[in-house]
Amino acid sequence: MISHLDMMERIAAGAVMGAVIGYERDRHRRHVGLRTHLLGALASSTFMVVSAHFAYFQQYLTGEVIEVDGSRIAASVVSGIGFLAGGAILRTGVTVQGLTTAAALWLVTAIGLCCGSGMYVEGGFVTVLGIVALTVLRRFEDKNDTVQRRRVTLRMGERSVGVAQLTGVLASLGITVLDIEYERRQVSGERSAAVTFDAQIPASVTPDRPVEELELSCGANHVHIRSL
Repeated sequence: MISHLDMMERIAAGAVMGAVIGYERDRHRRHVGLRTHLLGALASSTFMVVSAHFAYFQQYLTGEVIEVDGSRIAASVVSGIGFLAGGAILRTGVTVQGLTTAAALWLVTAIGLCCGSGMYVEGGFVTVLGIVALTVLRRFEDKNDTVQRRRVTLRMGERSVGVAQLTGVLASLGITVLDIEYERRQVSGERSAAVTFDAQIPASVTPDRPVEELELSCGANHVHIRSL
């Protein structure tokens, strides 16, 4: 049996390596970040330590024959992390987000199991490969961290403007309109317009700026911005 200090070192190593992956997710503004990945790796390394060594703490009589399946608890961790990873996946229309983050949660679970079993070299190696996959290989995908994709919905009353003026206001803020739906209505003699568009907004533009511009320049009485 290893010492209590060795067990705590294994658990701490798993938490640190999981935090490295979580920090990378935080840097890319993902909704599941540092703390969640750290806790996932911390829990899995703890489960691995418990799975491998709990029998020594049960005070069985000397010479008593016992049979322990040291992989049973650890195997359940691999299945259980699926529920947590499923919560990281978001679907908006036909767009699915969070699959990479869900895979990262699965990865930190494996890292935690490595550290919990004392396989520090393997855990560190997997951590490095994970960072390479999340950062270096990202450059080969169509990713741009300087812009954010948002869906904007607004309603305008009598002062409603045309599409050209609307896109012009957004272009002055550096916002690129990707797709737009424009609907004009007239109910009981009152005219109104509803506009929904997908846009690329620079990360430097805070959400309040387009809201203020749309309200002042386009007469919008309702503005809703959400992530894509």
